[in-house]
Amino acid sequence: MHMAKQCPITGKSSIVAGGYSNRIRATKFNPTGLRRTHANLQKKKVFVPETGQTLSLTISTRGMKTLKKNGAYQTLRKAGLIA
Repeated sequence: MHMAKQCPITGKSSIVAGGYSNRIRATKFNPTGLRRTHANLQKKKVFVPETGQTLSLTISTRGMKTLKKNGAYQTLRKAGLIA
């Protein structure tokens, strides 16, 4: 699988958010501009016992919790990563 900038399970990716310096925060409303915040993506090897295969994924930490809660096979099937 290729290196992703988006989690295949949750769909999380980067967003553009406003940044503030503490000096401006202390005086008046005056944004310092926009910056990009990235999703917490991690490389993870996931073993699927139903198919007997190991997948190397780049998923978000929320996606890891979803895998643990719902099971690897069901979650990856719903995301369209396994048939």
